[in-house]
Amino acid sequence: MPTAARRRTPEELLQQAQAEEAYERRGKLKVFLGYASGVGKSFRMLDEGRRRRERGQDVVVGATQLKTSAEVESLLSTLEVVPLKTVDNTQVMDLPVILKRHPGVCLVDGLAYDNPDGCKNRYRWQDVEELLEAGISVITSVNIQYIDELRERVERITGKKVSQTVSRKFLNSADEIAIVDAPPELCITRAAERDAGAGVSSEAQKLSELREIALLLAADVVDRQLEAYLQRNGITQTFGAQERILVCVTPRANAAAMIESGRRNADRFHGDLTVAYVLQPELSAEDQAALDRNLAIARAAQAHVEILEGEDPVDAIMTLARERGITQIFAGHSARPRWWHSLGGTPLDRLIRSANDIDVRVFPH
Repeated sequence: MPTAARRRTPEELLQQAQAEEAYERRGKLKVFLGYASGVGKSFRMLDEGRRRRERGQDVVVGATQLKTSAEVESLLSTLEVVPLKTVDNTQVMDLPVILKRHPGVCLVDGLAYDNPDGCKNRYRWQDVEELLEAGISVITSVNIQYIDELRERVERITGKKVSQTVSRKFLNSADEIAIVDAPPELCITRAAERDAGAGVSSEAQKLSELREIALLLAADVVDRQLEAYLQRNGITQTFGAQERILVCVTPRANAAAMIESGRRNADRFHGDLTVAYVLQPELSAEDQAALDRNLAIARAAQAHVEILEGEDPVDAIMTLARERGITQIFAGHSARPRWWHSLGGTPLDRLIRSANDIDVRVFPH
């Protein structure tokens, strides 16, 4: 039988209204994401600005790359450009002038640039954050090698080091993300022009790996956009674009095997791994030591660790699972029967009944 929707509390309604108001007041962020140099991110960004201006939007260029192609220069000639200013012999975006001008849309190239001492913000992406908070929409571009959390991975593929980066958290706040997916032949040709010694097959393999990283990153950002939309509109999320695995640990759980399996599945499906423990009163010294070891394993696996409170552990776990859009729950199970389990079923039985559309995987211990 269908179940009635839960009536939302006044506090939840207020939080939704505040979230929607903040969303409407804030400028919108669009990111053109590239996976190799020369794919045309700057051109795509400026061309979008040109088309928006032709549709009547108030568009300015807030920052450009120091070296630009003839195609980019041609586009710049059709747009209003706020000149860069010089601080400590370095050209930076003139944030005060743009804020005072307050355009509808600001185009910002070179998102990963650092600002010199003397500027209000340390990084250009923080300048962009300030524009967004002021209600100015921003269109920007960045290469995956400049995403802080991806830098080392991309470096292993390309052999190129970068020192200036953009926070992944900032990228996750994008309202729209577009991959600049230039034809591989063009990328290979341009790469060969830069490095005559590079083999074509080797370069193609690198581009394929970089492209996959960019696609997965974009998919993750889109997934987070969906989560934010559902939260703003008070919709309970019961699905996800990726696997979200929740491992439930106790002092006596076979945590190492559970977490290892969860990490492997999360990596395989490019998902998230959360490890949760529901507080239990008066643990023995032995159980506390075992729990500490289990949580240490979770942190070493780079899982999100959640310590939950609640009189009913099953309710606490399912509340977290619904909030996070969990798709799989890993739970331990003791083979030793207890007489009170015959009255209402084991906690595992109740968890499986409550999970409904969430898969539950059982690990004996």
